[in-house]
Amino acid sequence: MRHTRPLAPQFYVTAPQPCPYLPRRMERKLFTALQGESAEALNNALSKQGFRRSQNVLYRPACAECTACLSARIRVTDFTATRSQRKARNRNADLVRHSASPWATEEQYELFRRYLDSRHADGGMADMDIFEFAAMIEETPVRSRVIEYSAPPVNGGRNRPLVAVCLTDILDDGLSMVYSFYDPDRARLSVGTHVILDHIDLAREAGLPYVYLGYWVPGSPKMGYKAKFSALEIYKNGTWQDIGDPAAHDGVAHPLSVAPIAEQVARITLPDTMASR
Repeated sequence: MRHTRPLAPQFYVTAPQPCPYLPRRMERKLFTALQGESAEALNNALSKQGFRRSQNVLYRPACAECTACLSARIRVTDFTATRSQRKARNRNADLVRHSASPWATEEQYELFRRYLDSRHADGGMADMDIFEFAAMIEETPVRSRVIEYSAPPVNGGRNRPLVAVCLTDILDDGLSMVYSFYDPDRARLSVGTHVILDHIDLAREAGLPYVYLGYWVPGSPKMGYKAKFSALEIYKNGTWQDIGDPAAHDGVAHPLSVAPIAEQVARITLPDTMASR
């Protein structure tokens, strides 16, 4: 079903389907196209309102009876690494970072397949082929980078094996980690934590106040790691707020407490370049 505001843009809602994070729940998403000369401004504006980018689409959960998915971001200035996070940084100090334009490679795809087979074999991306992977990386109408992390050469060779990759959008107020994956054999070294810590460093160096982590889902073991980062904010009830005690958020909502889709769309703030058309 299509929902729209006067003059721009059009919003749609997906049909309900099983939630990938919580058992016995159904999910649906509110989404809109990201294209044209206003794509950058729309991505900036909607990211601040809990939306995420997937290729040329911006989406946000709009479930009828659940509010568990909460967009999360780290306040860079206030962030302080925990002892375990400092250890993760030290364990991965041998990695070399390389930032490039969003271009997919076979090496990335091989690492991506290993990551999925190890950690998300039953997820929605499990059947993604190399062409779909390339589309995920390359189809972006906004400022994006592929940030790679490589380990030292093995057995005296020259090539540095790729161990982690993050597709990252550059927003006007932060870095948005669109999707990341890593070598499952290096999971014991907390390379995923290292990638987030490095993005915090990158944002700090660029003078950007936030690192957007995607959705934190209370009650989902897959998403629990995000709550371990200090200075974490969540987008809840239309505003960014400190996460406080993670246990205080359960995502349960009375069916009548969730606003209708049309009302949710009406509350969305558009960038000035679009709202004034």
